Amino acid sequence: MNRLRWLTAAVAVVALLAGGLVYAQGPRPGPPGGPGGRGPLAGLGLPLRELQLTAAQKEQVQQIRSRHDAQMRDAMTRLETARRAQVKAVETVPADEAQITSLTQDMVQAEVDVAIQASRLNSEIWTVLTPDQQAQVKKRREERQARADQWRDNRQQRRK
Repeated sequence: MNRLRWLTAAVAVVALLAGGLVYAQGPRPGPPGGPGGRGPLAGLGLPLRELQLTAAQKEQVQQIRSRHDAQMRDAMTRLETARRAQVKAVETVPADEAQITSLTQDMVQAEVDVAIQASRLNSEIWTVLTPDQQAQVKKRREERQARADQWRDNRQQRRK
């Protein structure tokens, strides 16, 4: 049981850190939910504004986003509900470890659902991009990962 608690806590910390990295990138201009907006379909790692999409590509991306909008919103709502329930359980005195474990598992499953929806959306949009645009996205992702690695290294050095 103790191992399950540690595993659950570790998964929750990793998920929160990953969410923090996405949030730390800051908002992009644009209407909520639209291209570059901060709706449930934003922040998926595709710098569409920088790829100089054609009008046809923009239309295809908008159609793809529209098809996935309801599922992503539902997944995000379930995740937010699960997070709130877990926080409430953690703050409850006396602590109910069984409830915290159960709610944390629910939260992790909701995070998995959001990740799967985001992956489906990314995969579908990827097919709209030209090979040059795909190469640009790969380069941007590598740069973002390098910045995250550098930040992590700097943080570890400061702790020493």
